[in-house]
Amino acid sequence: MRNLFAFISGALFGGGLFISGMTDTAKVQGWLDVFGDWDPTLAFVMGGAMIPMAIAWWFTQGRKPALGGDFPERPEPRIGRNLVVGSVLFGMGWGLVGLCPGPSLASLTYGGPGHWLFVAAMIAGMLAAVPLRRMLPAT
Repeated sequence: MRNLFAFISGALFGGGLFISGMTDTAKVQGWLDVFGDWDPTLAFVMGGAMIPMAIAWWFTQGRKPALGGDFPERPEPRIGRNLVVGSVLFGMGWGLVGLCPGPSLASLTYGGPGHWLFVAAMIAGMLAAVPLRRMLPAT
């Protein structure tokens, strides 16, 4: 039953990314080009994600998921090195390619070889992050 709900949730998420234009690299890069041919429509996508998530955090307080386990804890609001470095790397990839992890996976079936290359580089970066983090001093 959990797998069925996971599949349905993933299909809805991927469909939403496609319908909203998040899998269209030109649209995403147009959103990021604030001094050029700016496309503000993705602001509605962000609002459509942040508002329901804020409501979900409030709604899940003191509750348990229907299918077992626990809801994730709220992230710590502290700004640290991991958050800053991760945000910079995420932003560089998003700005250069016009994809982030969710849309890159959602567009693998039709995005062409560039999307596959991006996902391979993303996975390599995820695998390299843990050993690289151990080598950096903790601050």
